[in-house]
Amino acid sequence: MRIAVLMGGTASERPVSLSSGQAVAQALRTKGHDVHEIDVDADLMTTLTALQALAPDVVFNALHGPGGEDGSIQGVMNWLGLPYTHSGLLASATAMDKAMTRTLLAQAGLPVAEGRVISPQELAAAEPMARPYVIKPVAEGSSFGVYILPPGPTSEEEERERQEIARNWSHGQRILVEKFVPGRELTVGVLEDEALGVTEIQPQDSAAFYDYQAKYQAGGSRHVVPAPLPDDLTQRLLEIARQAHKLLGCTGASRTDYRYDDATGELIILEVNTQPGMTPTSLLPEQAAWRGLDYPSLCEWMVLNALGRPPHLALSNPPGPAGTA
Repeated sequence: MRIAVLMGGTASERPVSLSSGQAVAQALRTKGHDVHEIDVDADLMTTLTALQALAPDVVFNALHGPGGEDGSIQGVMNWLGLPYTHSGLLASATAMDKAMTRTLLAQAGLPVAEGRVISPQELAAAEPMARPYVIKPVAEGSSFGVYILPPGPTSEEEERERQEIARNWSHGQRILVEKFVPGRELTVGVLEDEALGVTEIQPQDSAAFYDYQAKYQAGGSRHVVPAPLPDDLTQRLLEIARQAHKLLGCTGASRTDYRYDDATGELIILEVNTQPGMTPTSLLPEQAAWRGLDYPSLCEWMVLNALGRPPHLALSNPPGPAGTA
């Protein structure tokens, strides 16, 4: 099978995408496929020309961030009539917009943090909500542009910190602010109707949250799969991830990230990721491996799923629980 792997892109997540794409390409080659890597840059015509010349049977979309997972490249492939992995245009655009996603999740009764969308000017003018709260771009990934604003030692220092963030904001004219929920970072990968399991992410070096360094630097975090959680909580996390995947219209793979506060029992969805990282040690492939689906087989399953003929997911190990915490 001739497969094009799209990677790179122009977003801040370009290094992550290159790493994912190269790993996917190598894995698919071990399965005997004719794989061609396409490094996507700012010149869309270069990508169009490469895809038209190659005429692949299917495209593996390993792009991350704006342009790669927001419906843009999905629209290009729709126009070219090429099947591709992961979610389609509408689901990709919706999930990339964190404000739209939280609205849809809340309307469906799924747990999201208290929050709202403001402008940089509004942030500079006044505190948008009681501290602590989180500031995040509406349409970025890999925790780029995310700040946690804890209560500061003095109101003057709090004011200076907030205004500096607003003054240097470079992620568009919409900012999502949400109540900060302390506790554990949890995530669930989904392959179509199958929730794979729950991973607990433990950032090292006392990181306040699972930021870019914790995600991608060696030793930045520890992944515990399956997460040591009570059975009822595990089952709830799995079911919410399935519901979110279906609600947003996701296809192929997705990953739903959570925050859970042991002290209060509060659980919130942080985001639904339609383009999870795809290096062999990324969260989704780790969960798949724990369920008995090795990395090359996962990549091939995603390709065949994009073509409408996914093999049966013969997974081992039930998705949970690991026992009580």
